[in-house]
Amino acid sequence: MIIPFRELPEDTLNSLIEHFVLQEGTEYGDQDVSLEQKVFEVKQQLERGDAVIVYSELHDSVNIVPAQRFGHKP
Repeated sequence: MIIPFRELPEDTLNSLIEHFVLQEGTEYGDQDVSLEQKVFEVKQQLERGDAVIVYSELHDSVNIVPAQRFGHKP
């Protein structure tokens, strides 16, 4: 189930994105990128439609994934 990110309270959205960024170990090469910058970049992806928030009933979990995985076009 795709969760519309705009319907989440700002605190919840930020916490979810922070958890995702810290869990994923996003690769930024040799650059040292702050947590705030990583959160900003994921928010931009959500706003552009490049990524979506997905809830899995089977795993009782929430994740951020590329929109194309669910047939959404950016």
